[in-house]
Amino acid sequence: MVHLVYCDDKAKVLDRILDGSKTMVVRGAAGRKIPHSRVSEGETLYFMQKGSKKISAKAIVTNVENYAKLSDDEIISVLERNQSKLNLTDKQKDRWHKKCLILVEFSDVEKIEPSLNFDHQNNMDDWLIIEKIEDVVVGTSIPYNYDNSKFK
Repeated sequence: MVHLVYCDDKAKVLDRILDGSKTMVVRGAAGRKIPHSRVSEGETLYFMQKGSKKISAKAIVTNVENYAKLSDDEIISVLERNQSKLNLTDKQKDRWHKKCLILVEFSDVEKIEPSLNFDHQNNMDDWLIIEKIEDVVVGTSIPYNYDNSKFK
């Protein structure tokens, strides 16, 4: 599987990924939801800045940590312990203060030149799990469904 990750434009997440100051992304919710427990080492992450419609970087997953039913103290501890890789702003720390977290570490970041044009569809989340990146690129996209997002 490959993953398409939306990056927060206000926090300049994609810029920090490209300059190497961010080597891990986090997603969280009150319960297990996409991408929790659905990302594996060796898979490819593609990154796009939210609102840009351009897929402009990719990387390889090197480590994944899934957490569930965390207490407030445990959430703070997990985020702090990984802050050097996550490089979160205070606002992002508040946003990701969730009981279920997934931390995805990556390496081998490559800028995609020219960027791939993203074919947005109405039923998409901020993290997509797909067979191949061409499935969401203008000209080769297919209707998105959540088949690849189901627990294995």
